[in-house]
Amino acid sequence: MPAVRDPQALLQQTLQGWNPDEDMWVFGYASLIWNPEVEHTEHRLAKVQGYHRALKMWSRINRGTPGCPGLVFALISGGTCKGMVLRVPKAQALDELHKLWRREMPTGVYDPRWLPCHTAQGPVRALAFTLSRQSPNYTGNLPPQRLLQILSEACGRYGTTLDYVLRTDTCLRAHGIEDRAVAAVLSLARAHRLL
Repeated sequence: MPAVRDPQALLQQTLQGWNPDEDMWVFGYASLIWNPEVEHTEHRLAKVQGYHRALKMWSRINRGTPGCPGLVFALISGGTCKGMVLRVPKAQALDELHKLWRREMPTGVYDPRWLPCHTAQGPVRALAFTLSRQSPNYTGNLPPQRLLQILSEACGRYGTTLDYVLRTDTCLRAHGIEDRAVAAVLSLARAHRLL
C-alpha cells in the first residue's frame, strides 16, 4: 500500500490559499460533478488550463480492492480540462471543506491546488484535487489488456470502475462536455463486449 501523507497538514496548507472573506470555489472533473456531496449555491461550466482528466489513479477501496485495484479519474498536469466549478458560500465553506477533505483526502493522496478557472461568467479561483505523476497512486500508461482486465473485474465499495467511467461520461455529455479519452475507454469496453 502507498505511504499515507498527513491530510491535516495538507488541509492547513490549502487553507492558507483561501481568503475567508470570500466564497470558496471547488473544481470538479468527475464524481464531484455527478455526486458533489458539497452544499453549494451555484455551479458553472469551467475550463482549467495546464491539467487534464485521466483514468490513471489506482482505487483500492471505492472502485477496487487492494488485491484487485480499480481506477478513478485524476487531474494530471498537461493539456486542458473542462469540468464544473461549485460555489460554496463563505459562511459554510470551512464546514464543507472538512466534509470534502474526509471524502477526497483520507490518505493525503492528492496535491490540492488553487487553480484559475475560466467560466462564461468570468474567471474564478477554485480548489482542485490534482495528482502528481510521482505519486504511488499514479498508474502511468496501462496497456489495453490490463485496462480491460480492470474494467471487467475491479469492484469496490461504490461499485465497478466501468460504472464509474460510464457515470462520468453520461454526466459530462449532459453538460455538453466531450472528452476523447473517456470516449476511448468506453469504446475499448464496447469492442470487447463489456457494455
